[in-house]
Amino acid sequence: MDYDTISAEDFGASLTGIGLNLLVRDVPAEVAFLSEVFGMTAHQPTKDFAILRYHGQVMQLHSDGTYHSNPLLGLLPEAGARGAGLEIRLYHSDPDEAAAKAETFGAHVLQAPADKPHGLRETYILCENGYAWVASRPL
Repeated sequence: MDYDTISAEDFGASLTGIGLNLLVRDVPAEVAFLSEVFGMTAHQPTKDFAILRYHGQVMQLHSDGTYHSNPLLGLLPEAGARGAGLEIRLYHSDPDEAAAKAETFGAHVLQAPADKPHGLRETYILCENGYAWVASRPL
């Protein structure tokens, strides 16, 4: 599938399984963060929308303005974190490398890379929208 040229209708019809769509204040800024820190590939990025791929998985970013008639819009805080309680786990990202890139990018490393008893080395990184991105690798 060519994510750079696919129409919105064909893209929507192609989605299966579980989808991840994040509402963000600034799509280009979030695309820059996810590309730089986690190596995600962005397709059709605009100020309002982007398709992102990470190790064969597809996710979407939408700006708040695109949700003008969506029931979630009224639940969004005007300021502060949005993703409280949500961990977006990226199992193919080196935690030490991601934490270093996040610090360079200016993102907040909530928890430094550490070996965990469940067999993973992890770091928790907060983006400017407050979502917790967890870079993880097996020990």
